[in-house]
Amino acid sequence: MKKMIKAILILGASLLPLAGMTTPLAYVEGVHYKPTAQRIATSDEKVVEVIELFSYSCPHCFNLDPQVHEWEKTLPANVTFSRVPAIFRDSWLQLARVFYTAEATGDLEKLHLVIFNAIHVEKRRLETEEQLLDFVAEQGIDRDMFAKTMNSFSVQGKVKKALLLSQTSGITGVPSMIVNGKYIVDAPMAGGMPEMLKVVDFLIQQESN
Repeated sequence: MKKMIKAILILGASLLPLAGMTTPLAYVEGVHYKPTAQRIATSDEKVVEVIELFSYSCPHCFNLDPQVHEWEKTLPANVTFSRVPAIFRDSWLQLARVFYTAEATGDLEKLHLVIFNAIHVEKRRLETEEQLLDFVAEQGIDRDMFAKTMNSFSVQGKVKKALLLSQTSGITGVPSMIVNGKYIVDAPMAGGMPEMLKVVDFLIQQESN
């Protein structure tokens, strides 16, 4: 009998770490995340859509970006992730135009980190259209072509959508994450920037069930 009890205790102890790994942390609505100000439409109900609202001008976004890059690689197949440049001031609008132009021309991967570094490491002022076009030209990108695309109907439309999302979603700062058009997660609520991603993972699992 004693041998049987000992075997049960050993088996139970060996299962404890596994149970700890598979049980998700319980995050609370209104504490660690909150509902969006209004429900945001998503494109596919079979997919969990995650949006990061950010700005190249934001130092917290700059610091979080490498973590987001690595985290993105771990996302399940049923999750889509995209970045949306938040717009709260005129200079952010210009940066949003550059973001969507680079996306359209296929230069986003080339410019994304370079813009972040120019602003936060090199301390360059990239606020006006002229400053940004000059900077883009320095990276070996055709200035005239980029300027033409920047003023295209498609880029203007995406900038307007980014502005609308910034104004109506209920975010109060960046970086912020929106999960499936329903929930907002930011660093103050989550308890820090790395914790943001853990809360987003929790919501992804919740929305996937």
